[in-house]
Amino acid sequence: MSDKPVTIYFGETLGRYGFGDGHPFGPDRIQAFWKETLKQGLDKQVSIATPQLCSEQALLPFHTQAYINRVKIQSESGHGYLDAGDTPAFEGVYEAACTVVGSVLDGMQAILSGRHPKVFVPIAGLHHARRDSAAGFCVFNDAGVLIENLRINHGIRRIAYIDIDAHHGDGVFYAFESDPDLIFADIHEDGRYLYPGTGAVEETGKGEAKGKKLNVPLPPLANDAHFHRVWPSVEAFIRQGKPELIILQAGADSIQGDPITHMEFTPAAHEYAAARLSKLADEYCNGRMIALGGGGYNRSNLALGWNGVVKAMLT
Repeated sequence: MSDKPVTIYFGETLGRYGFGDGHPFGPDRIQAFWKETLKQGLDKQVSIATPQLCSEQALLPFHTQAYINRVKIQSESGHGYLDAGDTPAFEGVYEAACTVVGSVLDGMQAILSGRHPKVFVPIAGLHHARRDSAAGFCVFNDAGVLIENLRINHGIRRIAYIDIDAHHGDGVFYAFESDPDLIFADIHEDGRYLYPGTGAVEETGKGEAKGKKLNVPLPPLANDAHFHRVWPSVEAFIRQGKPELIILQAGADSIQGDPITHMEFTPAAHEYAAARLSKLADEYCNGRMIALGGGGYNRSNLALGWNGVVKAMLT
């Protein structure tokens, strides 16, 4: 086991997942995060892991073969969009997206083997991708692939997925809407005001999973006071599910000043959420927790928010 409690996946190949020509999800996001990591001296307190490429086989428990094939083809040409117009193809997008998924899967394998207690993957948490298509800057849904692989390869069923990105994690929610073992809790900007327009409070799961999903839509301009009012219900919901493992999607686009959302959290909200979840992981999951960077398009915000998550997991 590493003598450092948190491992960060960082490297040039992980940073390749990003879109050019002024797209909000640019490839510079990972460097903005890392500069702040160095500034705060957190690089000396964590282990650094090399990003990993996943196999096509690893994607199949979540994504359809037809969709994977389409991404491969458009990855070679670099032309067109992988959805209705938010997610452009570029040369090498297949390999870049597989590096996101591969790093998340490698991180979880390290956690389960006891090599690393807690993991942070900054370029990850691509929560809009559906089983058969891209959506909202997301090509492959690394969280969805991770959940399926945990079930198939490790027999872990009670997984808590907590999402504090400004956008509703629709790709995860609808993929597991009828799954009673996925504990889903999502604090996001009300879908009446922001993409993808989903995640109403009435959406609590279907069939056997009815009541096993918690959507917490907040109004535009919601701040830390709003966050702290709803957080106790999220924590109680997770405790009720008694998870075996925790996944945090720590999207920084819910922080004030993001160019494409309307929320006004501070980085302290992200640090607090990560700290509380880290304690829950210690209590219920033998410490097993992986945090994914998610969205965030103001570079200062994502640098501060994500490093706050890392600091919280260190304590």
